[in-house]
Amino acid sequence: MPLLSRKAALAVAAVIDIALHSRAQPVSARTLATRHGLPPRHLEPVLQALVREGILRGTRGPHGGYALARDGGRITAEDILRAAGTVEDAGGEDQLHSSLLDHVVIPVIAQAERAFLATLGRINIDDMTRQAERAKEK
Repeated sequence: MPLLSRKAALAVAAVIDIALHSRAQPVSARTLATRHGLPPRHLEPVLQALVREGILRGTRGPHGGYALARDGGRITAEDILRAAGTVEDAGGEDQLHSSLLDHVVIPVIAQAERAFLATLGRINIDDMTRQAERAKEK
């Protein structure tokens, strides 16, 4: 049961890629899309959302592109997913294949999903009912 959309995973992959490749100069959207086998039209709205949320910095012009807007240690997966959640689905995401996405991001997210589901498996209705009763008493 995937808890994250492919678009959300793509946003994480894009930020990782930019962190890896933007040290000398910004990474262009075209280069990023080509590297991940994506049509730029799928990537551009995600990148713009990441800029709006202060995760990436966009630079216009012939040598423009994207770089991290702040230190990578201060960018969380939650920040990225929140930004990705503001982007409308363009459809056709199932056909997108990126090595970084397929071999790094998806497995890490799958691990987090398993941990999340395991935690949910330890929460039962009786526990939540007791919590609701305690909240009512306050």
